[in-house]
Amino acid sequence: MIAQLSGIVVGFLGSLVIMLVLGPRSTFVKSQSTEALNFQITVAIGYVVGIVLSLVLIGVFVMLAVWILNIIFCIIAGLKNNSGEEYRYPLTLRLVK
Repeated sequence: MIAQLSGIVVGFLGSLVIMLVLGPRSTFVKSQSTEALNFQITVAIGYVVGIVLSLVLIGVFVMLAVWILNIIFCIIAGLKNNSGEEYRYPLTLRLVK
């Protein structure tokens, strides 16, 4: 749950640290922190696209949408993980296995 919710505050660093430190101890923690890391990487890519598109003034709306979706999906994932369920983020590039 902490890996999922840390994405709101510290981006991909929280899920990366949890994946590396606590991942080898539990397959559930490994899979969910990897899922959180993949989502946060996708969010970072969304922010970069938003920054580039800021040159044509649409980037502000892209960054706002990415920020709102990040908060909503991280809260949903944290609640699912807290109840022991696995969560797969929609709209995510699965770069880390």
